[in-house]
Amino acid sequence: MTNKKTQLEAFDRLLTIMDELREQCPWDKKQTMETLRPLTIEETYELGDAILNADLNEVKGELGDLLLHIVFYSKIGSETNDFDITDVINTICKKLIHRHPHVYGDVIIKNETEVKHNWENLKLKEGKNSVLEGVPHSLPALVKASRIQEKVAGVGFDWKHTDQVWNKIEEEIKELKEEILNMNQNAIEDEFGDVLFSLINYARFLNVNPENALERTNKKFIKRFQYLEKKANQNQKSLSEMSLAEMGIYWDEAKNI
Repeated sequence: MTNKKTQLEAFDRLLTIMDELREQCPWDKKQTMETLRPLTIEETYELGDAILNADLNEVKGELGDLLLHIVFYSKIGSETNDFDITDVINTICKKLIHRHPHVYGDVIIKNETEVKHNWENLKLKEGKNSVLEGVPHSLPALVKASRIQEKVAGVGFDWKHTDQVWNKIEEEIKELKEEILNMNQNAIEDEFGDVLFSLINYARFLNVNPENALERTNKKFIKRFQYLEKKANQNQKSLSEMSLAEMGIYWDEAKNI
């Protein structure tokens, strides 16, 4: 691993390159925070894919892309005299020190749960009106539900035992079934959302990241379905020409690959 001097030199090199690109590259000169935003979101998802694929070389590359975006935003901020990369770094350093009094102060913390409780309480003392203020509105619904539950659990609004959460899931499923029988579409959607929300909460008690779990299932399904398509093509058939029983045979084969 490189030492701190080498790391600082590498970061300085990136800052220099960013300055040069902003001055000399027509594309880089045109960018604004608004035009970079969707690209940053895309890069974040690409990093997520690389992590799920356990491709560390790809993780390294995607982290570089995200770091470039941070430097890019900071460069734009410096051009309007609002902030620069120094301000960005000092701000996060100040926040980390303030929110870790068990490391930089005299607060005694016993475990991870107490760290989370203390973190959320400190944020409220900083002037936030709600622990949920830190949950971005634009997050995908599944990720947002997970973050909401983590946030409220951080201040003690939580079930005590896993079986309580499972009982809640069963309760919500029962209510969903009732609305399906009533054929009330709006109520069905509401109850379906409650079931999903409860399942996402249960995932937290199982130490499962629901987003990662669902994406694994997506990848698994894609792999098996593409095997099914391949087999159909080898038999010179389209999937629409095959019976469910025929497709089931190849689907079972795909499970064993």
